[in-house]
Amino acid sequence: MSKESIASALKQATETKFLEIESGILNQVPKIFSEQFPGKKGIIIADPNTYRVAGEEIHEELKKAGLEGESPYILDDPNLYADYIFVEKIRDYLKDKDVTPIAVGSGVINDLVKRASSELKRKYMCVATAASMDGYSSAGASITNKGAKITHACEAPQVLVADIDIIAAAPPLMTASGYADLYAKVVSGADWLIAAELYDKKNPKKGIEPLTSAWHTVQDGLAESLSDPEGAKNGNAKAIELLTEGLMLGGFAMQSMESWGAGVSRPASGAEHQFSHLWDMEHHTFQGEMAKRFGLYPNQDEQAPSHGFKVGIGTLAITALYEVLLKTPIENLDIEAAVEKWPTLEDQLSEINEMFGGTEILPFAINQTTDKYVTKEELREQLTKIKNNWPSLKEKIQKQIIPFNETKRRLSAVGAPVEPEEIGITRDRLKKSFYRAHKIRSRYTILDFAYRAGYLDQWVDELFNSGVLKG
Repeated sequence: MSKESIASALKQATETKFLEIESGILNQVPKIFSEQFPGKKGIIIADPNTYRVAGEEIHEELKKAGLEGESPYILDDPNLYADYIFVEKIRDYLKDKDVTPIAVGSGVINDLVKRASSELKRKYMCVATAASMDGYSSAGASITNKGAKITHACEAPQVLVADIDIIAAAPPLMTASGYADLYAKVVSGADWLIAAELYDKKNPKKGIEPLTSAWHTVQDGLAESLSDPEGAKNGNAKAIELLTEGLMLGGFAMQSMESWGAGVSRPASGAEHQFSHLWDMEHHTFQGEMAKRFGLYPNQDEQAPSHGFKVGIGTLAITALYEVLLKTPIENLDIEAAVEKWPTLEDQLSEINEMFGGTEILPFAINQTTDKYVTKEELREQLTKIKNNWPSLKEKIQKQIIPFNETKRRLSAVGAPVEPEEIGITRDRLKKSFYRAHKIRSRYTILDFAYRAGYLDQWVDELFNSGVLKG
């Protein structure tokens, strides 16, 4: 991946103004901070581990440069995760202090500081400590609030620093999680290809966006970033650098989509992420030997699997669904039969009530499904577009999708789980998740096409009765 590609992506970003990915650059943080935040002083926000591996050194360097505004704020709760209660703690601590936050950490720390900074209307800096997810540079933070895992609108960091030496030394499981999160861009890219076929400038629908330059920001270098899973697992500097760059580019692509709405993550998130978000909203935790193997609960008896690991299983599930789609003669789709069977919104909401009744997911699923509901006339138009354009669309999808067995091999090679049971998801629950995940996002994905064309039951049954998800 060229420096020119990164520079180009950075120019398209609406909020991040500076990115540095190099080895041994923690001692440059004060210089970068003073140049990017002139006249300001900083405060490090970290957890005990990230403070130990990077925050302490940055703290000493800031003190030497006279740039420390407050002593580091360490989030030492053993159950720390991306929940809004921690956003409130950070925000309330900072609100009366004239300091610029410096988030030192990975997914959880960055998302919490991002949202707290946004609520305070402050810019902030992030020093990445692991290649564990793509949210560093995204405009939005995925945070659980009152049980619902949603992307909260907030600004990306103004400054990003990634020290390859620190990231390469991170626990291999964190790298595996980031690799799986980046790999998801393969299937989310295919979802975008389908949605783009349905985009109508005169009658835009929520969750259906045309391909933009953000597509190229993510996809053009994706194959290279994913090319060495073994090297990433072993902490090879080049493999780690490529992985880190790929993750950062995903965030910049999301920033460039801001004109489509706050927190639009279309370039980096599709149906595979809906599985992860569903399991988050179901408060899924896991306990057992596989949990120990994958380090899923270092501080307590049970803990949620990492975002990347959940997304990785979702990626395998959706890859399998795409392989069934590509074997299906869509050119023979009976559009009128699908339109005739199309359930009313009332019927769909009744279905949702059966799925989620009595849970905190219900109102969220109702809103999302209502947002994306189409009339029979609109459905006919959508299915006609896909059927008429199927030869060219099929060719694009075939080029985009990496086969299931190769996807499984690469995820296994990097050290990520490849069977749902490894993160505590039974086959029966995975099967049900195809239906439940479809209801919690208005974004158009392969799940929407399958449901609207009348294929979803047939395809899911095939996958679990005789296909690659049978187990």
